[in-house]
Parts: sequence; C-alpha cells; structure tokens
Amino acid sequence: LIRPGKATLPSMLQKAGYTTGVVGKWHLGLGDGSVDWNKDVKPGPLEIGFDYSFLLPATGDRVPTVYLENHSVVDLEDTDPIEVSYDHKVGNRPTGVENPELLRMKADLQHSQTIVNGVSRIGSMRGGESALWVDEEFPDVFTEKAVNFIEKNKEDPFFLFFSFQDIHVPRLPNERFKGKSTMGPRGDAIVQMDWMVGRLMQELTTQGVADNTLVIFTSDNGPVLDDGYDDNAAEMLGEHTPAGPFRGGKYSIFEGGTRVPMIVYWPGKTAHTRSNALISQIDIYASLANLVKQPLAEEEAIDSLDVMDAFLGQTQSARTYLLEESAGTVALRKNNWKYIQAISKDKGLPDWLGNKDIEMGFELTPQLFDLTDDVNEQTNRAGQYPKLVNALEQKTQQLIKNGFRHTK
Repeated sequence: LIRPGKATLPSMLQKAGYTTGVVGKWHLGLGDGSVDWNKDVKPGPLEIGFDYSFLLPATGDRVPTVYLENHSVVDLEDTDPIEVSYDHKVGNRPTGVENPELLRMKADLQHSQTIVNGVSRIGSMRGGESALWVDEEFPDVFTEKAVNFIEKNKEDPFFLFFSFQDIHVPRLPNERFKGKSTMGPRGDAIVQMDWMVGRLMQELTTQGVADNTLVIFTSDNGPVLDDGYDDNAAEMLGEHTPAGPFRGGKYSIFEGGTRVPMIVYWPGKTAHTRSNALISQIDIYASLANLVKQPLAEEEAIDSLDVMDAFLGQTQSARTYLLEESAGTVALRKNNWKYIQAISKDKGLPDWLGNKDIEMGFELTPQLFDLTDDVNEQTNRAGQYPKLVNALEQKTQQLIKNGFRHTK
C-alpha cells in the first residue's frame, strides 16, 4: 500500500500542473488494510496523485475479476454485492481444485481457486456477476480508456501511466491476435501488446501532441515462461530467448531478472542510440522533476537521481552504484562489477519459487562478476578479488541501512 501523503511521481507532476491518469494493472494496493468492493474503494490512485484511474484492482490472475474506475467497481449491481477472501472460500463459484474439468488451461495450486471466464485465479470471490471482466477484451477496453484520456487532456500537460496486463498470466490474447506468433498465447500476447503501443502512439499523432510527448516504455522485471498456468509457453518457445544474453529471469538476482528493457522516445529530443548507462527506474522521478522544473523537498525521492541526459541519449554516464533485489537476496552493481550477497542457511524462500525453472542465483557464498566481458554471469570472481567483495558488501549494508540519499 502507498499511504496518502507519501510523495509520488504523479503527485509531483500534479504540482507542476499536469493532469495525471493511470490505466491498467494496479498491483500496488487498495484500501486501508481491507476493502469493501461495494462502496467507494479508497485510498487508491486518486489519493496518491492521480486525477483519473481505470484499473484491474490487482493482476489478471487474482480476484476480484472486475474493473475499478476511480473509486467504483464498473457495472456492479446493488443486488449482487461482491465478497472477496484470500484465506477461505466464499460463495459457490467453482474452483480449479474442485472442478478442473471446467478449466481452459491447467494451473498450479496457488492459481486454482475461483474460476472466472474458464480460468482459475488466486483468491475466492462471490457476487458481482454483472461486473465480471472478459480477459480477451483487455486490449480494447484499456486502450480505449487511455485514448480517451489523451483526447480529453491534449490541450494541457498530462501524464499517463499505462500498465499492461497482457504478458502477465493468465495470457489470454484477443481472438484477432491468436496465432499471430509462433509461440502460442505468450507470443500472441506480446503481439497484442505491440498493437496497443502502436494504437497509443497513433493517438498522440492524431491529437497533434506526438512531438511534445516523452514516451518511456519499460518492464517491471525479467521474463518468465511458466508462472502458474499451463499455456505451453516453454514448449512453444522455439529459438526465442526471452532474456537475451542474460542469465536467469523473473524472481532471479541474475541480470535476466533485474535488468529490464527500456525505450525512451521524444521526437527531436532523444538521440538514436543504444545506451549502456546504468539507470534505475527510480531515477524517472528526479529526472522528470527537473524536466518540468518542479523542485523536490528535502526528503522527497531521496534515492532518485536526475539522469535525464542519459535518458535522452546525450551521455552514457549515469549511476555508479545500483542496488538490485530479488525474492531471495540483493546485488550491488558498481559500474560493470556486480556483487551478489550470499544467502543465509536458515533463510526460508517461498515454496512457489521451486517450480519456475529459473536460475535464481541464490548461493551460500558471495558472487562477483565482471559484466564487461561476462554479461551472462558465468565466472564467479569472488575468490580473485576478496578486497573488492568486502568493499561491495560494506557498501551494500550501508545502502540497505541508510538508503541511497542521492548516492550516485
């Protein structure tokens, strides 16, 4: 949960005169410890800096399987209220455990509770029949909301956070995208997402604001094939390598888990270049604040750096240090050196990590890699450079304890 009053990117941009909106997957918490879905659902995006929101209340694999516009569930009828539980069954909807014959795709135990649209989800839900979403309609529903936001606010500065569900499980692409790739639902979902991006870019041109709009396209983590549903993602992968040259994937401390793609596009402002600058998504905050000339308070975004020149491709220099985190440990980048902290023997990891078929990088001894010539992290150099390992461990502890506080 992001508490109201906490400084956020949208609240900063509001102060600078921007109208702010969020459309799509919202896995950042709603309510104040509990939610009554039949009343105004808040606090939420509107309480932390957004003027408009249209959301999946969490992710596509969780209940409630309804849309939330601003504070209200869309199309909810008073006579059919919603109840949601994550610790016991509510209502009489079938579940993946009790009724596997009703499923369109098999799921692991975590994702085998309430069935909606032929897919079992995390959590139990009853009611809200008129408000239920259809997964295959996501690309049109969300894109339309985003397009409407752009059209409505084209005359003044606006900020839109568009959060894709498509590549997140369950992957259920719209009918017109099925078979458009050779990789099954996962590949088709990527094609679908590509169409959505194109539609939004087209709308910027249509509304005459393309040349005055900064677009940042990025991901929240590395790739994962099997993430709870049997959609043949691994079987139909072919020669595609989702993480490129990097080792690991989502959940991993290796670069395949924590290094993510990012495209920065601003006609006439961004250089046509591929950058090796070391950047964190956290740096978007301070960079945009400087761009819109909005001063930051002393305790606001203390771990964010202004790296706008690197974003625009005008320099290859940004951070020296970058802390990375996974489900089991942390790592510290210092330029092209990468140090991975050892895990303790008694540290328990979630059971669900065991079925992801991903190299996690969790070891009982420290790891050190030189990404200059070992970008896929194959050669552990910790034994060769014990002083560097000790120095990076001390720096890691310092950053965890005190935060970056504008540390470059």
